[in-house]
Amino acid sequence: MADNVKPKVRVPKTASAGEVITLKTLISHPMESGQRKDGDGNLIPRSIINRFTCDFNEQNVIDVTMEPAISTNPYFEFEAIVPETGAFTFTWYDDDGSVYTEVQEITVG
Repeated sequence: MADNVKPKVRVPKTASAGEVITLKTLISHPMESGQRKDGDGNLIPRSIINRFTCDFNEQNVIDVTMEPAISTNPYFEFEAIVPETGAFTFTWYDDDGSVYTEVQEITVG
């Protein structure tokens, strides 16, 4: 598990039914490619976020596969239509098997 991995998401608290909203995500992660060496000359093990998903009320909104060339602290901004009150579930999958999840509620009024 990578140290100090912290997901952050920004979801509006309210929206109108059928409104298109903008979602923003950032996860603090070193994204080691497995090609760099530490101070002793040993390879630093590969550790990247290799997949990101976002679901709304268990319906997939976005599913992204990432490769080793992705930058440190990957940021995503995308749009979604909100048909009803519910929750967005953001999930990041790490090479080492770690899974990081953040859930944000939104109220449709």
